[in-house]
Amino acid sequence: MSAAPSPLSTIRATALGYAPRLLQGRGWSLAALVAVPVGLSLVIAAIGRMKGLDTHPGEALRVFHDGLAKVMLPIMALVAAPAGIREDLEQRTLPLMLARPAPAWALPLGKGLPWFLWGTLWLVLGVLSLQSLGGDPSQLLGRILALVGAWWGELALLTLVGLVFKRGTLWGALYFFIWEPLVRVFPPFLQRLTFTHHIESLAGSRATDVKVQQMLAQEQVSTHPVLAFLVLIAFGALCWALAGWQLHRTPVGLAGSESEG
Repeated sequence: MSAAPSPLSTIRATALGYAPRLLQGRGWSLAALVAVPVGLSLVIAAIGRMKGLDTHPGEALRVFHDGLAKVMLPIMALVAAPAGIREDLEQRTLPLMLARPAPAWALPLGKGLPWFLWGTLWLVLGVLSLQSLGGDPSQLLGRILALVGAWWGELALLTLVGLVFKRGTLWGALYFFIWEPLVRVFPPFLQRLTFTHHIESLAGSRATDVKVQQMLAQEQVSTHPVLAFLVLIAFGALCWALAGWQLHRTPVGLAGSESEG
């Protein structure tokens, strides 16, 4: 009797087997979420230069914060996370994967890792392209690490939420588009419970500042960039581990209620 595969070999085999699906419609949609806003910004800037207009020095920051970090990155997670292990539950294909003696808790990371690497590729290309709009070279590494770290954490969080709740995408959307925008008026402790805070700490810049006349306005705080990056990585790792634990304790059947979306 052959020995059961190790968690590492399970993650590697699952990721390699799933990787070709990145070049299908959902994968290119994910890439477009980065390429379209960045590409449009570059085209508009090029047209402006042809007309003798100078690019606004804050344009790269605006696209980075208001376009990529606040809007496109959460949508990427909302698009990619359901394509992972949750898809196997809904399509009732997970029992076929579990027929082999592989550790079930390693499957969410194995299915999510290709999406993380694919998204990271496009995020890095997007940030590098924004440099042509006048981005500060000294902040380039921080911006890359901010998006990559947040992408790792957000994808892991949505994968976990999708296994805990049948309507995980809805709960994720509520978090990203209601909780995150409101955090600027909250006390410092609550500010630190958001991806926005750690992205801004790593990038060394903010999209907007809270005005003192805003009701309940609190002072915006920053976290050391190294600590902010470590928090994002650790939080993502925790969510992947909890997703594996949740899958391990979820009853899986060919027609069970747990597979109903």
